Amino acid sequence: MIIKSIKLVNFRNHKEYYLECNDETSLILGKNGSGKTSVLEAIYILTRGKSFRAVDSEILKRGQDYYRIELVFSNGDKVVATYDGKNKFFTILDKKSKRLPNKNKYPVILFIPSDLNLISHSPGRRREYFDRVFGQLDNKYSLVLNKYEKALRQRNELLKNEAINNEALFSWNILLSNYGTELYRYRTCFVEQFNQRITSLYRSIAENDDEVSIVYKTESPTNSNEYLKQLEQNLRKDSYLGHTTFGVHRDDYIFELNNKPADGSASRGETRSIILAIKFIEADLIYQETGKKPLILLDDVFSELDETRRKCLIKNFKNHQVIITSVESIK
Repeated sequence: MIIKSIKLVNFRNHKEYYLECNDETSLILGKNGSGKTSVLEAIYILTRGKSFRAVDSEILKRGQDYYRIELVFSNGDKVVATYDGKNKFFTILDKKSKRLPNKNKYPVILFIPSDLNLISHSPGRRREYFDRVFGQLDNKYSLVLNKYEKALRQRNELLKNEAINNEALFSWNILLSNYGTELYRYRTCFVEQFNQRITSLYRSIAENDDEVSIVYKTESPTNSNEYLKQLEQNLRKDSYLGHTTFGVHRDDYIFELNNKPADGSASRGETRSIILAIKFIEADLIYQETGKKPLILLDDVFSELDETRRKCLIKNFKNHQVIITSVESIK
């Protein structure tokens, strides 16, 4: 699917903005703070269903009571999102819905400057990153994750009460155990697929013989009965603290370079090579799983890469539609 144009009204600092896209590469030039990232954000909302950085009330241009964004594809299809200050609606073929239907979502590789710090980020940021990636590989992953997070919120609310409803707590424990072990299986499978590719891709970028891997760090057991048992054993501590201290919501992904944690041992160049490899694998797996070549959104990352890695980025994404933001022209 090729994007032909994107139109923004009252979106971030844009009163009105229109971009006609090229089939291969489009470059959005502008100074910092001029709203370049906002254009990519609007595209992301219309292809994935939500922003990658804010809630709608924060996106609405100050002093305005609505925003509207419109995306037109090369086949004539059009997706419109409108936010009225309270609710957001997507309109496709005159049908309105509160969420972007899964059948109308399109895979996107988003590359923002903070991704280059993924190795040293907090566990929460790494979980967030891989949850987004895994959700594009399989829609069921996102559904299970949403159910798990809902059950987790409900359990945490119960834990804050002085008199805990044990019957209700047991029900949420069951759900957390089932969804948690399912997420564990998904994550184990997807990390294995990344590890099958990451060293060879890294070597092609860094031009050395180093080994790279991702270690999925989890305390979660492999079956729901053991998961449930652990939740029950932790009840006293959880009720004292007022939140659930065990589960896949505490998982982490550790990058290793030559069997040592990359955070602290990898150089700046090695770190960037690892992240590029991750992005290339992400694109390959999405195409493998969905049959769709993902749209590539690159937000001012060229300034963070040297010439060799810039060329590598261009080479690996040459068969995709790419939309780039930059403060300077790119050769």
